[in-house]
Amino acid sequence: MNDKKKESKEKELEKMTAIELREVAKKIPGITGVSGMKKADLISAIKKDRGVAAKDKKKKAAASVKKDRGVADKDKKKKAVASVSDLKKQIRKLKVARGDALKAKDSKMAYIFKRRISRLKKKTRMAA
Repeated sequence: MNDKKKESKEKELEKMTAIELREVAKKIPGITGVSGMKKADLISAIKKDRGVAAKDKKKKAAASVKKDRGVADKDKKKKAVASVSDLKKQIRKLKVARGDALKAKDSKMAYIFKRRISRLKKKTRMAA
């Protein structure tokens, strides 16, 4: 009987909007930074407070086992992205190197640096 109540609470959280979830999270004293959280973050924080998070980890582990190996490897690569600040530092260094290549009239290297900068910018958008 208790399991059914917990499951119904979980389903209720999934169906709630982010605004409603923020209102619920504001009532919980242990959660801070509610206004800046996304819906998934709010749900996990509320579940953690209610003690439901352990079940989610088991479900995620079972789902990851079901994934075929190629997809799981791609997910690992995406999650291994450096922080946005680290990526931006790399971009700044590459911009300096590209400027030097342009001054030296080395168009091939300038193009390579341009592509690297572009890829890093895409990574920053994915990491944010």
